[in-house]
Amino acid sequence: MERIGIFGGSFDPPHIGHMQAAQQAIDLLHLDRLLLIPAGVAPHKAASTEKGEHRLQMLRLAAGQMPRAEVSDLEILRGNISYTCETVQQIRSMYPHAELFLLMGSDMFLSFDHWKNPEFILEHATLAVFCRGTKGEKPAIAEKKAQMQACGHRVCVLENDVVDISSTQLRRLLAFQCADDFLPCGVGEYIRDHGLYQIAADWKNLPEDKLEQVVISLLKPNRVAHVLGCRDTAVELAKRWGVNGRDAARAALLHDVTKALDGPLQLTLCNGYGKVLDDFSIRYPKTLHALTGSLVAERIFGENEAVVAAIESHTTGKAAMNMLEKIIYVADYMEPNRDFPGVEQLRHLAFTDMDGALKLGLEMTLEHLKRQGAEVSPASREALEYLRVKV
Repeated sequence: MERIGIFGGSFDPPHIGHMQAAQQAIDLLHLDRLLLIPAGVAPHKAASTEKGEHRLQMLRLAAGQMPRAEVSDLEILRGNISYTCETVQQIRSMYPHAELFLLMGSDMFLSFDHWKNPEFILEHATLAVFCRGTKGEKPAIAEKKAQMQACGHRVCVLENDVVDISSTQLRRLLAFQCADDFLPCGVGEYIRDHGLYQIAADWKNLPEDKLEQVVISLLKPNRVAHVLGCRDTAVELAKRWGVNGRDAARAALLHDVTKALDGPLQLTLCNGYGKVLDDFSIRYPKTLHALTGSLVAERIFGENEAVVAAIESHTTGKAAMNMLEKIIYVADYMEPNRDFPGVEQLRHLAFTDMDGALKLGLEMTLEHLKRQGAEVSPASREALEYLRVKV
């Protein structure tokens, strides 16, 4: 009996994590054939960034050297929302005697009961679940698997040791011109040749309204209100303290532009830009978004030296900060969406005693890190010591 795997997804764009997972599935499930199927319209996701034909061609390039892997256009040709039950039904009619394996990630598996017609899928296919073992997912998967098997359904779990990146994160790296290490052979060239994912866009010196639009597209949705609040606060503080309002607005808009990248991808961006890091940054890469944000602000958005410097110091601070740098640090801390003990005092000081506000913000940060048992950045210690002497 032929063993056929079904691997669906947006593939927007396909990346090396997809290809590694595909090869692992072929090997671990002893598949005779693996069908890679780009979605027409995924039911639980935003519309794909690029058209189906481009995603098909990129996936064909990515899978071109992988024996037993085939790219199928059946969901794109079908049009409308790509429901997996319809895909399984179509493949079952094409291969009536084959044993089918439906590949999925752990998040999809744990929400499988909410899919359209899950019983039909379970009747015709074995669920093959990729598991990375992160954030306690193993026990949840094991419990769900046991429940399904008790009902007579077929489930197997595949230990998934592949590059951990999503297409969403990859699109951000494409915007930051730092994605090549994650693209299968030929895909990067295809993207550049066809100008996909705005890779050829010129974002230097954008008007503020256009800059806001681009920045929002690069943020996680839950970060947008904070960034816009920080921008509005920075502009108010700039007026109070006689600082260039344009620089304040642009630095605030861009201060978290790389925040959506996780720690390893922060390191990737630094490596791609040739930035040598100190020991603290290597140990705590989640603190790097200030540095990487400043690098992107300079290279991708063409911002001036004052804006770049203010972004770079907005998380840890530094000794002898100028007024714009202080404004961005404090605005990030006290913008209207922030709510914590002491924030009202900080807001008052920001308009009456900027050094006092900066000192209070640094002290609260150090106390918070102390309670967490986390190490404090040397730059923060130097900034606070400088202010204590000055104030």
